[in-house]
Amino acid sequence: MDTAPIVTIRALNHWFGDGAARKQALFDINLRLEPGSFTALVGPSGSGKTTLLTLIGCLRMVQDGSLRLLGQELHGASGAQLVAMRRRLGFIFQAHNLHESLTAGQNVMMGAQVDGGVRHDRATLAAHHLLGLVGLAGRVDYLPANLSGGQKQRVAVARALVGNPDLLLADEPTAALDRNSASDVVDLLRRIGSARGMTTLLVTHDTRILDRADRILTLEDGRIVGEEDRQGKG
Repeated sequence: MDTAPIVTIRALNHWFGDGAARKQALFDINLRLEPGSFTALVGPSGSGKTTLLTLIGCLRMVQDGSLRLLGQELHGASGAQLVAMRRRLGFIFQAHNLHESLTAGQNVMMGAQVDGGVRHDRATLAAHHLLGLVGLAGRVDYLPANLSGGQKQRVAVARALVGNPDLLLADEPTAALDRNSASDVVDLLRRIGSARGMTTLLVTHDTRILDRADRILTLEDGRIVGEEDRQGKG
């Protein structure tokens, strides 16, 4: 069994802008995400949480330092390499980003067919299976307009998981949900992630869900300033 870290970051720095407008957003970030772990990243708005998430998610180029994802160094990676790595990841955002003209099942199928490598029949089976896992077996043919906020986010969870990603990155996935829906979504991520051995990094301001995390990292002004290991705690 491979026990190498899913993510290893060393001395990572990041800037936005050029010249006199250049501003540093991340400072000397060092971080490891172990296989199967569930980590919450917290901190005030503007602290760099989403910037770090997008770097790990291959949505930005690494400028300075080392970021190894699934054994591959991303500093100096080409655009094509970043695209290939993104296909091994799952993404969930605060806005569910569902296509309003497509059913729940069709939205999830899009996640399976994003690279054109999954046949339609297999994508259909995978979509129905995932929607069943997230408690929406009876909503496969529903349009988003006929789903509640919590149900829409569960469809987004199914879409993110349909490709069986090694790493799931979630940016404020419960911010727009009520307490019960937020708990349901995070419990789903924990249960399915544990069953699949998937690693999860969740950016959140939602204190209601922090007790689900194995580890809580605090980011302030672009620096990791705190870490709480919650494994083994009730």
